Amino acid sequence: MDKDEIVSEKKTAGEEKATVSLILGILSIVLSLFGSNIGGIILAIVGIVFADSAKKKGCDNNKGSATAGLVLSIIGLVISVLFLSFILVFAGRLRFFTRIWY
Repeated sequence: MDKDEIVSEKKTAGEEKATVSLILGILSIVLSLFGSNIGGIILAIVGIVFADSAKKKGCDNNKGSATAGLVLSIIGLVISVLFLSFILVFAGRLRFFTRIWY
């Protein structure tokens, strides 16, 4: 193996991680909007890790994909946490009101 093959393998691994982070970011937003907040949180965290890893690998061709994956994963994480906290607060208040009426 010469030096060019090793560099191209590192770029390929970084590009794959950037693409995976983009897909995970999109899926985290979709899951958080359609009811699976825990799944959205998990996918968002994994997407952030993959985007950070892709940026550290120095992928030149898919740097935009790594950045977009990072941003989408952060957005998915925020939406999931907000929806989950809203659900927990609402469920607690609902239980309080049912105790009053029954």
